Amino acid sequence: MGKEKRTKVTAPSKNEQLAAFRMDHDGKTLTTNQAVPLSNSGSSLKAGSRGPTLMEDFHFREKMMHFDHERIPERVVHARGFGAHGYFQVYEPMTEYTKAKFLQDPSKKTPVFVRFSTVVGSRGSADTVRDVRGFATKFYTEEGNYDLVANNIPVFFIQDAIKFPDVVHAIKPEPHNEIPQASSAHDTFWDFVVNTPETANMIMWLMSDRAIPRSFRMMEGFGVNTFRFVNARGKARFVKLHWKPLLGVHSLVWDEAQMLAGKSPDYNRRDLWDTIDRGEYPEYELGVQFLEEEDEFKFDFDILDATKFWPEEDVPVKLIGKMTLNRNVDNFFAETEQVAFQAGNVVPGIDFSNDPLLQGRLFSYLDTQLIRLGGPNFHEIPINRPVVPVHNNQRDGYHRMTVDHGRVSYFPNSLQGNAPHDAENGYMHYTEKVDGHKIRQRSDSFKDFYSQATIFWNSMSIAEKQHIVEAFHFEVGNVMDKQIRQRVVDMFNYVDGQLATKIAIGIGATPPANPGTTGVTKKSPALSQENTLRSARTRKVAVLAENGFNFAEITQVTESLMRAGVEAEIISKTLGMITSIDGQQLEVKKNYQTAGSIMYDAVYIAGGRRCVDTLLLLGDAMHFVNEAFKHAKTIGATNEGVDLVAAAQLQGVPIALMQPQAQLVSELGIVTTRNAVEMGHFCQKLIEAIAQHRHWLRQKQKERV
Repeated sequence: MGKEKRTKVTAPSKNEQLAAFRMDHDGKTLTTNQAVPLSNSGSSLKAGSRGPTLMEDFHFREKMMHFDHERIPERVVHARGFGAHGYFQVYEPMTEYTKAKFLQDPSKKTPVFVRFSTVVGSRGSADTVRDVRGFATKFYTEEGNYDLVANNIPVFFIQDAIKFPDVVHAIKPEPHNEIPQASSAHDTFWDFVVNTPETANMIMWLMSDRAIPRSFRMMEGFGVNTFRFVNARGKARFVKLHWKPLLGVHSLVWDEAQMLAGKSPDYNRRDLWDTIDRGEYPEYELGVQFLEEEDEFKFDFDILDATKFWPEEDVPVKLIGKMTLNRNVDNFFAETEQVAFQAGNVVPGIDFSNDPLLQGRLFSYLDTQLIRLGGPNFHEIPINRPVVPVHNNQRDGYHRMTVDHGRVSYFPNSLQGNAPHDAENGYMHYTEKVDGHKIRQRSDSFKDFYSQATIFWNSMSIAEKQHIVEAFHFEVGNVMDKQIRQRVVDMFNYVDGQLATKIAIGIGATPPANPGTTGVTKKSPALSQENTLRSARTRKVAVLAENGFNFAEITQVTESLMRAGVEAEIISKTLGMITSIDGQQLEVKKNYQTAGSIMYDAVYIAGGRRCVDTLLLLGDAMHFVNEAFKHAKTIGATNEGVDLVAAAQLQGVPIALMQPQAQLVSELGIVTTRNAVEMGHFCQKLIEAIAQHRHWLRQKQKERV
């Protein structure tokens, strides 16, 4: 594609810029890659109908050659990902903080592409494994591409990038047998942990519910590293960057996540695709923590240490704009798989700090694309192309698509009037004074490994603490080496003695003789998901119904749910149509073999005597309700449907919910009403309960943490 054609592309429409690369094959005739029309393409060219295939069959050779080479190396980490297009708008000009143009005009929509991912597993692993999630955003700005490469956890395993190959080698499947896939529950990872105490804070996050998000739409994103914003006057501030989902931050429970990995391994992918397809566009606010340079050393941790977060109570998050994801990809490989993110892709007004993890990322992200995408011209792949023209003297290489004109490819030059020449207001690195001796050593300010891990533990709710303990029991319980198990207990005794004791009890290790303490009593409410935003919008409800259901009842409930942005899906023993008491029909799209309570946020049991009598005889229906209750989900029932809740004998459900009565009862996430015709009040309480996500107070806990 010639340069003169590219210069016609104008921001902000990424769609227009990519239009020439998007092919619509409807109604078209088959051709080779050289556009030669083909006939009878379903058979290879042979010497006679039963003879050998001839090598002169150029179509056969081209088709097989392409097939043999159509896979590219998967990413070493973040291999399993899913992407979507959207746009970003700033709320107000950020002139005081940065000169980045895309952060100045509230009326301007900057195109973005976002790729969510798991870190450890291969492309074929499941979505719901316990893992860190990637949250990478490419902004197609008028000053070039800016990549915000983030995770859903604000801290990292290591402080210095030189250890990055080690932590990845340790957490990946063990090399002698390639087991286990997409899991940290094995010896080599925990051996690395106990020998690398700087991992303590990250491990607490990894063992928490943050590592099993309910949806990509319901998880935060964190830039992890410390960057700088620089304004037009040259004043710089340290910044941490955040994505805050407007639906709040919500997670699965571990038992649920494991079952989803088998029954719906694409659970998070499908959730994102379906919600965008329905027009329920995911939204995230961009937040920035600002820190003046003169305040760099006023904290009890080093702000350049990537194993530390900046407590939001100490350094408030300023919400500066919103991102909306409104379009699914047209081709997974061409877009999601070929997109190349780099921490070093910045625009004027955004700069780096001396964070030693960030410094390594600047090299590694660029370097890895060379082998994965086949050479130095991966920036010309449509999904990676800026929306503004590219002018430089870089030429040739594998897969070059730009046809550069002229004979000059160097600078300075006189034959072409020194073009392309330096920009008058181009990118200028912040003029930070750097002075020091060359030394392989870490700053003493990086040596506190446990205080923030204790803050995280202190900040968790009772349910969240219980989930962390159970996560340690599973992960470390799968470690075969008893010495490593004991060392995990000893290491986390430095975080909290009570935590270490509970870990030891579950993994057959010796509890600490002297329970430890960091002496840290601080809490950060922003760390607990109990304090997040709550909304019923985009949640999914399973409606259990059989022939003989009450049509008016179901219709009132499902229409109320729909108005609240909640999707209702009818589940029955067979697919097809079910018929109500008065002969009206509804379509069943899921049965108990193709669905499970794990795929839904709540369960509603429809009324109708014949319907409920059938449900009472279905073991699958009873299991559906019990499993939803076990996972602390909302359960609603109307009229005869309450009989199914009563028959399930759910432990801890108030007796009042089961009594024959007309009034509504809503308690601990169980919402019921009997002898009711008008469902408005019931629907209101049901929607309120669904918005709570989970109801931990009714969940039986074996231990109170």
